Amino acid sequence: MDDTYDAIVLGTGLKECILSGMLSVSGKKVLHIDRNKYYGGESASITPLEDLFSKFKAPVPDKSYGRGRDWNVDLIPKFLMANGLLVKLLIHTGVTRYVEFKSIEGSYVYKSGKISKVPIDQQEALSSDLMGIFEKRRFKNFLVWVQNVQEDDPKTWDGFDPFKNPMSALYSKFNLDRNTQDFTGHALALYRNDDYISQSAIITIRRIKLYSESLARYGKSPYLYPLYGLGELPQGFARLSAIYGGTYMLDKPVDEIIKENGVVIGVRSGTEIASCKQVFCDPTYVPNMVHKAGQVIRCICLLDHPIPNTGDALSTQIIIPQKQVNRSSDIYVSLISYTHQVAAKGWFIAMVSTTVETTNPEIEIKPGLDLLGSIKQKFIYISDYLQPLDDGTTNQLFISTSYDATTHFETTCLDVLNIFKRATGEEFDFNKVKQELGDEE
Repeated sequence: MDDTYDAIVLGTGLKECILSGMLSVSGKKVLHIDRNKYYGGESASITPLEDLFSKFKAPVPDKSYGRGRDWNVDLIPKFLMANGLLVKLLIHTGVTRYVEFKSIEGSYVYKSGKISKVPIDQQEALSSDLMGIFEKRRFKNFLVWVQNVQEDDPKTWDGFDPFKNPMSALYSKFNLDRNTQDFTGHALALYRNDDYISQSAIITIRRIKLYSESLARYGKSPYLYPLYGLGELPQGFARLSAIYGGTYMLDKPVDEIIKENGVVIGVRSGTEIASCKQVFCDPTYVPNMVHKAGQVIRCICLLDHPIPNTGDALSTQIIIPQKQVNRSSDIYVSLISYTHQVAAKGWFIAMVSTTVETTNPEIEIKPGLDLLGSIKQKFIYISDYLQPLDDGTTNQLFISTSYDATTHFETTCLDVLNIFKRATGEEFDFNKVKQELGDEE
């Protein structure tokens, strides 16, 4: 291990593996260490099923669950937007060679105790049961306007400057009611709270367009999910890093991050020391350099049926906007199944998650659990949401945030790209990836 590196990455969570791949692609000499024997860290996939039951101290699963090795259960399942940042990263970095994806069949939003399909085009807007007849026409006009907006052509703005005006003004322009604003902001633009309403409208317009473009790629929903679970993604990026010269060490304890004059100069494991210019890590490696910004509750549910009222969809996402259940943050429900090679035939894995707001988090996820129908087995856990105390530019120690309650990867990617920019002083250049990478094997 005694050597000098440009960067040492600690932990093999998805964020750290993406960073390792990006840094290697950018020409940096990278050493990647994890104290665990497996990839994924906090975002690992657990297999076989018996390991999941023992992790949560539950009795051994009975024969009805099929073969334990047919299960791959993600501790933090998240969907990829088909046209989003992570898919662009995967394509540009060639990781798509190692991972296969399947589209998610449905995208729903919760209103007044029931779920409805998220309407995204004019046709769906007019047939949606989320709105009354006059509101449908207003929403249709809003969608048409958003799709027509070209940022560099003011003639397409129809007299409304999306850069100078807040989102609230755009909602007013089309006279959209609070309910429509609710599902537009949370189920289409995927905001976690309502702060966006006072921000520039162009940001929300871009998010709605991303949802729409992602939907256009595969048709049923804008989301994708890797076959065999998210555990495939960190390993894909690890392989990418290795192709570009990165070195990996699993099951390697990290005893100390060494600093000189307050700046990182290396990492120690036992008596071995590796020198470096920068360290990247998840919050668990530096507990004294992060603060707890909140908590996330997650409930893994094993089902032997699809979620009711979703047209028997074998996979789906449901967003429960905060205002629908008198909360400050949304509740997220995701469902994947045996068709994604993550469960035995006929079985489904649902996850309900949200940001903790009270002293009784289990009650907080009840609206999500109530949508699932009968649950064969559930595992509840609460994790701290940790954020770095500083941006790392002074001490050259760059720390990722914990995974939030969302069931999509957009916030994860923004964190990764932000860290990369803070560490290198520049945006990640997708064009640096060798075009011939796809020919190497």
